[in-house]
Amino acid sequence: MKNLNARNILNPIITAFKRYNFTIFIVVLVSGLAVAVLMLNDILRQSSDISGYESSLGSTNFDQATMDKVKSLHQSTDTPLPDFAVPSGRISPFGE
Repeated sequence: MKNLNARNILNPIITAFKRYNFTIFIVVLVSGLAVAVLMLNDILRQSSDISGYESSLGSTNFDQATMDKVKSLHQSTDTPLPDFAVPSGRISPFGE
């Protein structure tokens, strides 16, 4: 029987790797990116799943002072605000 050397067995594999090293690199790179995208997608899907989640805050209560401040705010449909008067000696850069 022939004496098999490890170098003789690995020689075709080494030759194929030398010939197709760029193709193997691209396949490994694209595969790694695909796995990373799939893992990120799974993480985002799991983080947005809120089934069974119960808030620890309960109902929030505002104090009366805050509620009065919010109610005192004007809306855009209210009467217009008075014209802004520039102090004397100053020129408005927004005027024509």
